[in-house]
Amino acid sequence: MDKQHVLIVEDEAALQQILEYALDEAGFAVSASANGKDAVEKLEHPSADYVALVTDINLGNSSVTGWDVARRARELDGAIAVVYSTGAEGADWPSNGVPNSILITKPFAPAQIVTAVAQLLNTGSATTTGP
Repeated sequence: MDKQHVLIVEDEAALQQILEYALDEAGFAVSASANGKDAVEKLEHPSADYVALVTDINLGNSSVTGWDVARRARELDGAIAVVYSTGAEGADWPSNGVPNSILITKPFAPAQIVTAVAQLLNTGSATTTGP
């Protein structure tokens, strides 16, 4: 059976590696981008087969935010699971987040991301978690 493919968008290299490892260990195929522009290009690629997007909201000096990446992902595939991670942008989730997404606030345990992806793939329900 083919692994389900997850795209991680995270500008902090160490955190990106931790998330890649956690999702890979959970049995997912993983691709990663460090900025929104690259992530959108990956999503728009003709062979893209992502079932889930895990994106930081604030992507450093990128003009494309995690909000933008998620909206584009949903335009391309209305069923893609979306998990946002943020340290400060959580209050904007109700107005900027896509429906049926999950917001996890930093700091978080990598297992929370894996659980959120699995939850959305199984049920599609939206929640917010964190400290």
